[in-house]
Amino acid sequence: MKYSQITVGVLLALGVQVQVQAADLVEVYHAAQGQDAVFASARASQQAGQTKLTQGRALLLPSVNLNANTTYNDVTAPYGAKKFNSHGYGVSVVQPLFREQSWALYQQSDLQVTLSEAQFKLAEQDVILRSAQTYFDVLMAQDTVQLTAAQKTAIAQQLQQARRNFEVGTATITDTYEAQARFDLVVAQEIAAENNLEIKRRALQQLTNAEMLNLNTLGGGFKLESPNPVGVQKWVADAQQGSYQIAMANAAYEVADVEVSKNRGGHLPTLDAVGNYSNNTGCSFTGCGDTKSTSVGIQLNMPLFQGGATQSKWNEAAANREKAKQDLESARRNVELQTSQAYLGVASGIAQVQALQQALKSSESLLQASKLGQEVGVRTSLDVLNAQQQMFSTRRDLYQAQYNYLMSHLRLKAAVGSLEEADLVRVNQALH
Repeated sequence: MKYSQITVGVLLALGVQVQVQAADLVEVYHAAQGQDAVFASARASQQAGQTKLTQGRALLLPSVNLNANTTYNDVTAPYGAKKFNSHGYGVSVVQPLFREQSWALYQQSDLQVTLSEAQFKLAEQDVILRSAQTYFDVLMAQDTVQLTAAQKTAIAQQLQQARRNFEVGTATITDTYEAQARFDLVVAQEIAAENNLEIKRRALQQLTNAEMLNLNTLGGGFKLESPNPVGVQKWVADAQQGSYQIAMANAAYEVADVEVSKNRGGHLPTLDAVGNYSNNTGCSFTGCGDTKSTSVGIQLNMPLFQGGATQSKWNEAAANREKAKQDLESARRNVELQTSQAYLGVASGIAQVQALQQALKSSESLLQASKLGQEVGVRTSLDVLNAQQQMFSTRRDLYQAQYNYLMSHLRLKAAVGSLEEADLVRVNQALH
């Protein structure tokens, strides 16, 4: 029984409610969608980004303000004294007619919505990749524990045989020492493997906020499939069009470009249509009454000099635009590299898995031959131990190559911006 299972059992015995699930890859993904804090943060950021357009549009629409006042007055003058209360209210309306900076801010708000959408789409793909990677990390850790335990059992058998052969005089003490050294080493490896498995399970629990001990493993549904279409250049071309990383960098560049226009607008005049209405009630020494006022007009404001701040901001915006341009170029190059790596990961992964499958068959044959050779005296205990270690190492490498191949498929789809749940479902079909 593993440490995590013992922990859960103790908690259940104490009456503590613990969420323990058996799950496949799709179920892990669904749990991550609802529970992963990183994805939840991205969702909230996307919702915040959707509000930017309303804020930008508001700068172009009329603004209406209502004001009211009431004042107690105690007036003493050479010609008399008077105490009275004055009050009034007013309404002002301002309709922007020409404000270069407001128009630029509206354009930026539209681009910021596009940017937030691209960020969220990237987060959706990221949670798929992290779900799969974390899932396969647990499977690989489980495989390592099982292989180490099997190797420990096999070495223990060799150790017992070496001791018996030494007792009857058919082998030297060296065979016993060799088997004992291998046994001690594999015990240490088993402890490290179990610790690593617990760490990987904790990472899965962090992602899903649930204890998932029984995961489906690779089965007969695992198949090797070449990328479709064949050819890395086609995938790179699709990535340049569909990558959300490039979409984000492009939106950021356009925002920086509009920022230049916005700061240039600091040198330009603003023109507004202004309307005011006020009604004030007050008193004087000649009597009390209402004063009403209505005004409609055009208001021009021309900035002349602001200490050089406007020009400085314009220069800053131009430099930031150049930075965003270079960031966009960097994103394009990174996407091209990532796409090529993922494509080659799939293509070379097929060859690697096939080679390791053949190597495993050869290693198993070598082990059987070494055991037979030991029985007839043409192979030593060390030969058998080496053959066992080679077989277990090959099997572990094969498992890792299979998981890497599946992840490369998902990363290739993510690179071109087409990764979705259906792709995860297809990978899930290889599990049972």
